[in-house]
Amino acid sequence: MAYASLREALVDLQRHGHLAVVDAELDARLELAYVHLRVHEAGGPALWFRRVKGCRFEAASNLFGTLPRARWLLRHGLARAAAAIELRADPVAALRRPWRHLAAPLIGLRALPRRVRHGPVLAGRATISQLPALQSWPDDGGPFVTLPQVFTEDPGTPGILRSNVGMYRVQLAGNEYIPDREVGLHYQLHRGIGVHHTRARDRAERLRVSVFVGGPPAHTLAAVMPLPEGISELTFAGMLAGRRFRWSRIDGHVVSTDADFVIVGSIDPVRTKPEGPFGDHLGYYSLIHDFPVLEVEAVYCRKGAIWPFTVVGRPPQEDTTFGRLIHELTAPMVPRSIPGLRALHAVDAAGVHPLMLALGSERYVPWGPRQPMELLTIANAILGFGQASLAKVLIIAAGEDDPRLEIHDVPAVLAHVLARVDHRRDLHFHTNTTIDTLDYSGTGLNSGSKLVIAAAGPVRRRLGTELPDLVVPAGFGPLRLAMPGVLVVGGPPYATDPDAARRLARTWTEAAVLANDDDEFPWVIVADDPEFTAHTIANLVWVTFTRVNPSHDVHGVGEFIAHKHWGCTGALVIDARKKPHHAPELALDRRVVARLDDLAARKGPLAGLW
Repeated sequence: MAYASLREALVDLQRHGHLAVVDAELDARLELAYVHLRVHEAGGPALWFRRVKGCRFEAASNLFGTLPRARWLLRHGLARAAAAIELRADPVAALRRPWRHLAAPLIGLRALPRRVRHGPVLAGRATISQLPALQSWPDDGGPFVTLPQVFTEDPGTPGILRSNVGMYRVQLAGNEYIPDREVGLHYQLHRGIGVHHTRARDRAERLRVSVFVGGPPAHTLAAVMPLPEGISELTFAGMLAGRRFRWSRIDGHVVSTDADFVIVGSIDPVRTKPEGPFGDHLGYYSLIHDFPVLEVEAVYCRKGAIWPFTVVGRPPQEDTTFGRLIHELTAPMVPRSIPGLRALHAVDAAGVHPLMLALGSERYVPWGPRQPMELLTIANAILGFGQASLAKVLIIAAGEDDPRLEIHDVPAVLAHVLARVDHRRDLHFHTNTTIDTLDYSGTGLNSGSKLVIAAAGPVRRRLGTELPDLVVPAGFGPLRLAMPGVLVVGGPPYATDPDAARRLARTWTEAAVLANDDDEFPWVIVADDPEFTAHTIANLVWVTFTRVNPSHDVHGVGEFIAHKHWGCTGALVIDARKKPHHAPELALDRRVVARLDDLAARKGPLAGLW
């Protein structure tokens, strides 16, 4: 039976052995987050925290901690939602597989949002300061809602089916916010709420905002789905939950009546306050910047309300599962949205937007030498396609060159491209452009550069699999092999020698080291800690792509500029050192770690959780 509440889902998880109840009293500041991190890392169960220190509400996390558990939670509507997306992306699918789509019209009608006069969330009231003040990382600017469903309507053409629901950051306290009266609302570029915000500004009127927290787990996933045009997040939530989304309008605000909590208010579209810092999914803090302020009018809560949360940090985390589910559900949309595109993968281990992999078709000149042509058209389309437009480094290969290549096999895709790429021709930079708001590798907030690396054709080089005997200049070293074709070399600290990577490339150019197009090592990464960087592929892509601004940090052996095109005859030398303008890395509070590890020791109240 479909879940009508978060509590029903938790009870069901517990009944089937997928959930652990935590009865120890824990602080919402850092302690809940640490338990979540350790249990998630161990592949453990969902968590139900019964006693949150100084708070009357319970909390829950790690519901989506594993892909099998997430699929199980969404089993009441996952297949129907997938079929609806497939049909929307490819209407002809109904003719090819009519048995799969016979019930589609009826499913759509049954999933439409249902307006009600009353609902569980209207049973009680609370204040912002009474909510669990969840803080995940020591230097966070305050407590945050980490699984919000933020609802807005277009001020000019309001309507439940023309609304937007997204998962945007909500800071509950701290900084300059007036306690219980103001919260921070952080959203990034290319978000649906931005359209509504802009129209409210143009009309010189306030924008009403509702923040839903909790409710059936399907509502949480619906808030992060990149849906095809014409499918409302609320309709999709009904499909995915196997139960129509219930809503009411109270004092002009839309309220999800099945939610556990609803915060309602409005924003002045030209008023901002400092928001942050916040430990984010790139593995660093996003810093303090001005963002809109939500002026709170009311906080509703159901009887026995439970506060769901997650912890955002260096991948993989619970939101990795969201990404995998999104890929499964939206995969049929990809080839229909961009002709020639076969598959697309935003690499979670690299922080999602810093590295994107793509497979396309190269069909432009089938009678001539194979080289990237159609791939470049596809790459440009990707960089103009929704959230994919925030990709910083896009690596695209021709799928025909190896039909067995799987887009989620990151080492295989990288090796495929490294064996074929021509650095004289296949590097395409976009300078002075927009990048992810959370990426501090660029020249300012939302500002930096992009690099497209395209590869098509036969193998050009054999990739080296053994550490070569290379002479590195004084101040560099040690040298490590990260994967076939990729070397990592330690470099001097950027603060004392910012030009070191460029100097290394010039030194090797003069010495004819890695200077030929067919050399075995086409990439050399300059890093602060080569042992850590080369230890795993996850470390390699995280360090390299979260710390590089392509226009500033990509150098080359034998580099040249010809008719405004940059290339090199030998290896790329990528400066992946920490720079002074980068955001700090996330680190745990040692006192919290010591206390909770002690509680998790044998016979302690947290024993057996990790």
